Amino acid sequence: MERKIAIVTDSSCDIPQDLAEKYGIDIIDFPINLDGKEYFERRDLTREEFYELMRQAKGVPTTAAITMLQWHDVYAKYADEEYTDVLHVSINSTGSATYGYAQQAAEMLREERPDCKMRIHLVDSHTYSMVFGWYLCECARKLRNGGELRDCILELESKLGRVEIGLAAYSLKQLKKSGRVSAAAAFAGELLGLRPIISLTDGVSHVEAKVRGDAAVIPAMLKWVSTRVDDMRDTPYMMAYTSSTQKRDELLKLCKKEFGHPPMHIFQLGGVVSANTGPDCIAIAFEGKPRRLADYEPPLP
Repeated sequence: MERKIAIVTDSSCDIPQDLAEKYGIDIIDFPINLDGKEYFERRDLTREEFYELMRQAKGVPTTAAITMLQWHDVYAKYADEEYTDVLHVSINSTGSATYGYAQQAAEMLREERPDCKMRIHLVDSHTYSMVFGWYLCECARKLRNGGELRDCILELESKLGRVEIGLAAYSLKQLKKSGRVSAAAAFAGELLGLRPIISLTDGVSHVEAKVRGDAAVIPAMLKWVSTRVDDMRDTPYMMAYTSSTQKRDELLKLCKKEFGHPPMHIFQLGGVVSANTGPDCIAIAFEGKPRRLADYEPPLP
C-alpha cells in the first residue's frame, strides 16, 4: 500500500507560509491573549503588528496550549482522508502542554477507532521557532522526494538532538513573566542596565552571562556560542530577530567576521516566541554536539 503522509506542526515553528505550502506542511495556530483580547498567531496579526501591540500594551501577552480536542480533530480529519501516516513535530514539551495534549489526542483516536491503521509519529522538537521549522522543512522536502519516513524522522531527531540557542533580550519585561529571569533579577537588571545571555538546550533555558549595556550583548553571545562547539567556522548556524533590523544587521556583521561564513538562514521570531522574549530580541541557533546516546551508537549492518 502506498503511503500517504500528512505533515503537521504548530505556529511556534515560524515557518513562512510560502515554505509551508511548498512542502505541504499544515500549521495549527496558537491563541495569544493580550490585555484581555485573544488573537490567533499568523491569522489575526502580522509579526510587526504584534510587536507594536506588545510595546503599547499595559500587560504582557500570554499563550494557551493547543488542546487535546483540537489535536484529536486534526488527527481525525487525516484519518477520514485516508492518510497512512502523520508526522507531527511539536513545540518544546517542557515549555508548553501542547505536546502532552497531542499524545492524549493520539491515544483517544486509537480508542475511538481501533480499526484505524493510520500511524501518528509525534516528535518533541525540544525547541522553538525556525530552529525546528528549518529542519522540518528539510524533512518534508526529502519525504516529498521519495525519502523513507523512518530515515527522515531519525535524521530530524538527530538534528534536533544537537541544536542549541543563544538568546539576548534587550527588554526584561517578557522574560520576567515567562520565568526565564526572576522578578528580582529583572528588577536589578533594569536598574543597572544588565542584559542576560540565555541558552536553550534540550528545552531548558539557563542564564549564561549578564552584561552591562546594549553594546556588550552581541560580543558576549558570540563568546558563549564559541564555547559550545569545537570550531564555529565549520558549524552551520542560523540567526533570529524580532523587530530591530539594526540589531539583526549588527549581529550578522559580527557573526560573519567571527565565524567566517554567513548563517544558513535568518528569520523573524513569531508571536508565541516573542510573547516570552519581548519585541527586542536576537538569537543564534547552531548545531552543537550530540546529546542523545543513540547518536553515539554504531550503525547496525
